[in-house]
Amino acid sequence: MNELLNSLIPFIGLLAVAVIIFLLGFWASKKVAQGKLRDSETLVKKMLDDAEKDAGNIKKTAEIDSKEKYYQARINFEKETEGTRKELEGIQRTIHERELNLDKKLEIVEKKEKEVAGMSEELLVRERVVKSKDEKLTQLITEQNARLERIAGLSAEEAKRELIENLKEEARVEASQYIKDIKEKARREAEKEAKNIITLAIQRCAADHVVESTVSVVNLPADEMKGRIIGREGRNIRSFEMATGVDVIIDDTPEAVVLSGFSPIRRETARLAMEKLIADGRIHPGRIEDVVDKSRKEVEEKIQQAGEEACYETSVHGLHPEMVSLLGRLKFRTSYGQNNLQHAKEVALLCGLMAAELNLDVELAKRAGLLHDIGKAVDHEIEGTHTEIGIELAKKYNEPEEVINAVASHHNDTEPNTLISVLVQAADALSGARPGARRETLETYIKRLEQLEQIADGFKGVEKAYAIQAGREIRVMVKPEVVDDSYSEVMAGEIARKIEKELEYPGQIKVLVIRETRSINYAK
Repeated sequence: MNELLNSLIPFIGLLAVAVIIFLLGFWASKKVAQGKLRDSETLVKKMLDDAEKDAGNIKKTAEIDSKEKYYQARINFEKETEGTRKELEGIQRTIHERELNLDKKLEIVEKKEKEVAGMSEELLVRERVVKSKDEKLTQLITEQNARLERIAGLSAEEAKRELIENLKEEARVEASQYIKDIKEKARREAEKEAKNIITLAIQRCAADHVVESTVSVVNLPADEMKGRIIGREGRNIRSFEMATGVDVIIDDTPEAVVLSGFSPIRRETARLAMEKLIADGRIHPGRIEDVVDKSRKEVEEKIQQAGEEACYETSVHGLHPEMVSLLGRLKFRTSYGQNNLQHAKEVALLCGLMAAELNLDVELAKRAGLLHDIGKAVDHEIEGTHTEIGIELAKKYNEPEEVINAVASHHNDTEPNTLISVLVQAADALSGARPGARRETLETYIKRLEQLEQIADGFKGVEKAYAIQAGREIRVMVKPEVVDDSYSEVMAGEIARKIEKELEYPGQIKVLVIRETRSINYAK
């Protein structure tokens, strides 16, 4: 037994040690598990804390964002509300103004209703008076008809027709005489005032008239210079003509060459270039081109200077630089031999003087007069009449509406709608009609006289018409058995209006209708 126990002791000891080791391992593993559990709990707790913090931050951010959106929405709403409020206030003011206008109109309507009521009563009274007079007149006519029937032995219808014809003739004669008297009185007063204004304007405006042609003559120091101008085989004269666009005419005229060209600007350039070449003596194609270029620049400077001087002389300021340059080009442009720049300046001065007499805008009148023919500066470069071109230029450079209308109506292409436009028409006619201002070709002159006589001959009762005093007067002989004294006055006015409508002429034309009756008999 003891041996058995002794033999079991080591086994029991090993068993005890194994149990102890197992218990120690179990305890250690439990401790480790408890430590991991505590760590896990700590980690979870930390994660929860972090999550709570993040949730708080997110909540705060969301609250801030929602507050900002709320404030922004509130600001936008207030702005929209303010705009709507202002719009409503404007509508309310408009409604209030309309109410006031309606009240005023209502007052006017009520006042007019009262006036109409008063006029109605007056008309009723007049109607009763007219009715009474009509009854008396009917009674008188009846008595007169009966008397006529008794005296003339005519029937009622015949007497009625004769009476109506007599009354018509008397009324026509009286009306013609009345119209004649009114027209004569108005003409006397208007002519007196107009002549006074125009005379003062003409007396105060002193302008020179220059008649120009389409050729320029350049004097030579000697006839030998003609050969140098022509050059070998004509190369110099060909180069000169190509560079200037002007024909050079060299004939038997002693010590002179003639420059011919339609454009006065090119002709002036050619004249200056020719004079420089003659003075220098070196004439060859290269030299010709250089001199022509320099002369062209000088002419451009002259154009600008002429435009500025015209503005200064007429006291017209504020023109666009291009308009000033176009004015300068008019210095080298003529119409019927009259220098266009001189004509424009004269029209401007006449307009200013007449505007001063009539208490109108003097500066605006001068401006309109100076620019009325501005289209002629470029009418050979642009399609259209000088009036149409002038309108486009005036609109392009922002000229006042009064100036545009004056340009458009100075030849009656459109109706003048301002007094200044009428002044421009009058000044343009005065400047062109003054003795020596313009010249006409013989063909144009004869054609105008023939048209003048044809217009008068086209009227019924005209026996013969004669244009006299260079077309300033037309005398119309009428048949006395066809045209009476009263109708001759009417015929003179109708002929004058037809001439104004169908003819273009400077100044004015006097229409004189002559009716002559001769009674001839013989004593035997």
